[in-house]
Amino acid sequence: MRVLIAPDKFKGSLTAAQVADHLAKGLTAAGAHSRTLPLADGGDGSIAAALASGFHPLPVTVRGATGQNHSTVIALDDDTAIVEVANTCGLSTLPGGVRAPMSASSYGFGEAIRAALTLARTRLVLALGGSASTDGGIGMLAALGHRFLDGAGHPLAPTAAKPGPHPLCRQQRRSQS
Repeated sequence: MRVLIAPDKFKGSLTAAQVADHLAKGLTAAGAHSRTLPLADGGDGSIAAALASGFHPLPVTVRGATGQNHSTVIALDDDTAIVEVANTCGLSTLPGGVRAPMSASSYGFGEAIRAALTLARTRLVLALGGSASTDGGIGMLAALGHRFLDGAGHPLAPTAAKPGPHPLCRQQRRSQS
């Protein structure tokens, strides 16, 4: 019997590669021939799954969700670069694991995308799960060179919305009165 083992991670306990290896050992002991292909759902573990399937890592330094620089990797093969939100500015980049949805930013994801775009690959895969921010991608786009302005023409910081009503909402309400 031939078996393809293609699991995702068991979050909080085993990586996809570890799950696949353990299953392969059990199947081999039972007499089956197996091949492992660790997968990910687009969140954390996507880069690890790509590396386990033969991609190679390219270290990059990016801003984490709350702005601190940290090292992570982009996965590369001959024609593809894979960039992951989770390892650039995801939940694992939050200091002490304390969530900060109203101030966390996707800026680091944009920095990693910008680095990947310089690599002359024909395909760019964006693994989007596991983000720590609710900024709607404004941080990512700011890192790629876009500017965002508020209703008065002032630059917006590349973070999530500040608590309370948005200035544009107040302006719209006033003009409707």
